[in-house]
Amino acid sequence: MTQRESGVEQAARVLPLRLRSGVMSLPEDRRSQIEELRLRVGLPMAAVLPEGERALAGPPVTQQELEQLLELASRASVHAVLDQLSRGYLTVQGGHRVGLCGTAVLRGGEIFNLRNLSSASVRVARQGLGAAEPVWDKLTGPDGCLESTLILAPPGAGKTTLLRDLIRMASDGVHMVPQRVGVADERGEIAALFDGVPQLDVGPRTDVMEGCPKAWGLMTLLRGMNPQVLAVDEITAPEDVAALVSAAGCGVTLLATAHGAGREDLSRRKLYRGLLEEGVFRRLVRIRREAGRRIYEVEVLE
Repeated sequence: MTQRESGVEQAARVLPLRLRSGVMSLPEDRRSQIEELRLRVGLPMAAVLPEGERALAGPPVTQQELEQLLELASRASVHAVLDQLSRGYLTVQGGHRVGLCGTAVLRGGEIFNLRNLSSASVRVARQGLGAAEPVWDKLTGPDGCLESTLILAPPGAGKTTLLRDLIRMASDGVHMVPQRVGVADERGEIAALFDGVPQLDVGPRTDVMEGCPKAWGLMTLLRGMNPQVLAVDEITAPEDVAALVSAAGCGVTLLATAHGAGREDLSRRKLYRGLLEEGVFRRLVRIRREAGRRIYEVEVLE
């Protein structure tokens, strides 16, 4: 991303020219508020703003334009991103996430590809420098060091933004002794590596393993990079939980995110119950949106 280019402008590169021009024609103050762009065949493109989703001016999106979006997002090499595509999304330069819907193509009982694209979502990645400042003091222990923290929120509420800033602050040594941080970045949304260089600031003492299963990345970083802090986005599988439990036993500070409404919600779900029972995390942060603002609520876990 160039110095003058905003996250929205960079994310809009994956759009066909007509749709990109529609985004860029918006007033700068309005454009800067865009969190996602929504494209649905037969309907005008829409933008997700702090107050909700709003349709933009212009003709309806066509299926051909969605195919062009896929070509641009994959750099005209769809076959090279089939693994990501089979999960319904692509992560593009800058950490922006392109979600796709259509007809699933199965091979061996598993999703292999998508055809007849029907809709897409371009989620704008934002650095969010300073996002962790309001909660930092609540996430540290008596020694001033960061405690293992689990961040809970629904999709799009800012979990990754807060996680990234915690990583940056720990790695930079903001308010504490600088730490070596290992990041298992399965979807490329935390650091957004491009030619081996993070496109988003995760600090100078951070090592990133990108594009791999989270559990594999966590254990590989633990064995090979001697981290003091390990971070991972969106715990979704039993193997992720097992890797976190193993890492906690090695004395590493853990930072992670998950979809959830709160501690009671976690306790009811088998996948996360073990994390609470094992005492893997010492702090719980719940994020909610109120009047377009993010509200952080921190709970100390015994």
